[in-house]
Amino acid sequence: MRRSFSLGVYLLVLQVVIVLVTTCTAGLLAAKLQNDRIREAYKDRMLSTAESVARLPSVIDAFGTPHPAEIIQPLAEVLRKASGVTYVVVTDREGYRYAHPDPTRIGQRVSTDPSTPLSGQVFVGTETGTLGTSLRAKVPIRAADGTIIGIASVGILETQLSADFADDLPELIGWLAAAALIGALGAAMVTKWIRRRTFRLEPAEIAQLLETRDAMLHGIREGVVAVDDNENLVLVNDEAMRLLDLREDPTGLPAAQVLERGGLLDLARGAEDMADRLVLAGERVLVANRMTAKTQGRSVGVVLTLRDRTELHEALRELDGQRTVTEVLRTQAHEFSNHLHVIGGLLELDRPADAVRYIERVGGAGSLTSATVDRAMGDPALAALLLAKAGTAHEHGVSFRFSPESVVTREAGDDALTVLGNLIDNAVDAAGAGGTVHVLVRSDRDGVRILVEDDGPGIEEAERGRIFTLGVTTKEPRRTHGRGIGLALVSRVVTRRDGRVDVGGSELGGASFDVWLPALAGVTS
Repeated sequence: MRRSFSLGVYLLVLQVVIVLVTTCTAGLLAAKLQNDRIREAYKDRMLSTAESVARLPSVIDAFGTPHPAEIIQPLAEVLRKASGVTYVVVTDREGYRYAHPDPTRIGQRVSTDPSTPLSGQVFVGTETGTLGTSLRAKVPIRAADGTIIGIASVGILETQLSADFADDLPELIGWLAAAALIGALGAAMVTKWIRRRTFRLEPAEIAQLLETRDAMLHGIREGVVAVDDNENLVLVNDEAMRLLDLREDPTGLPAAQVLERGGLLDLARGAEDMADRLVLAGERVLVANRMTAKTQGRSVGVVLTLRDRTELHEALRELDGQRTVTEVLRTQAHEFSNHLHVIGGLLELDRPADAVRYIERVGGAGSLTSATVDRAMGDPALAALLLAKAGTAHEHGVSFRFSPESVVTREAGDDALTVLGNLIDNAVDAAGAGGTVHVLVRSDRDGVRILVEDDGPGIEEAERGRIFTLGVTTKEPRRTHGRGIGLALVSRVVTRRDGRVDVGGSELGGASFDVWLPALAGVTS
């Protein structure tokens, strides 16, 4: 099998290729600029020399003598050697030479076109003459009255320009080689750093890790929400999206736009890690854990794990409904046994009148039975809940009274079960041992009314607006673990159903909660 190269080799080769291509491109550009600079420098020198020759009075005066070449040739040679150009040629209007580096060509006609300078313009360009291809400048020579009487031509061979450029190449190549070497060393260092940052993993291994991580995070039955130090969501798995009722992946959004203030958002912003804290997300009761995410000892964000306690509550409520009859019978059997012992003792003491009075007193007046509930409840789930709560109240020493005015002609729905269960639990806690709880449930085609009263300490008027806020509770500090959720959940159900909840004082002396839940659209009696 053909062994593929590692990521480090690929990175190094790719970076070195980039460095070499960039260096060569820069070198070519620098060479072109250097060549252009040399040519521009020679153009300026040739044009300056040609203009100097054309303005020399001795050159201009020589045109009027019988033998101009005898005067102009020595002057032209002096200027040629002083300026370092290849040639300085002076001709008359007809193109016959008065000065030339090769004296044998004096008096001969030039081979290039003299029309541009004869028209009064300066010519600078490349032409091929008797000495070869050269870069040249031609300037018209004017008499004192401005008449063009000749041409001064100064040039340098292209071979000399190439030689001058070649002299500069070694230094340019040296700098480019140094730059390429430094770039290659930098590429090696960057490759080493990247490999260290990626734990020397290959691309396939990194991809496999990411795929495995996503599959695990999105496959577990526990919600996971990760928030970075900038309070942006960096991870929300499938279970968390379900628990938070999110339709689209919120990754990248600010946490304040997704998480609920007073619940998960405050938990994420907390300074300490927490375990098994109850929070509300919509109408779901969640058990949340907060952990600070750290890498190399530095905090990079917060991870929240979420578990749905609502489903547990529903399962327990169904189990309570199924176990209601058994629990009630067990309680009644225990009490009946005690009553029989008392009655038997009174009879043995020959006190039949006291036994009769005892029977009348404990004969079950006011007790809640399945027959009593069944007559009033048209919703089996609601009847089961009431029986279960009545049994719980009795075990806490609380008298549970079910109003004879209660009438439920149809299923009240899960919202009514949620409201009633939470209100009864709060009322039993508030009443305490020896207290009393009164419950009224009525439903018709318009909705469900739930009234729960107790004879506990009641709720101060100033606190009645706060008790529905998540986390607010009136329980004693030692009993506040997991508190402050029931009434908040009741408030959210009422708000969603466009209902109302009135809090006040009860006729029993404690608190009264009167809830109205309008019927859902499309539901009839």
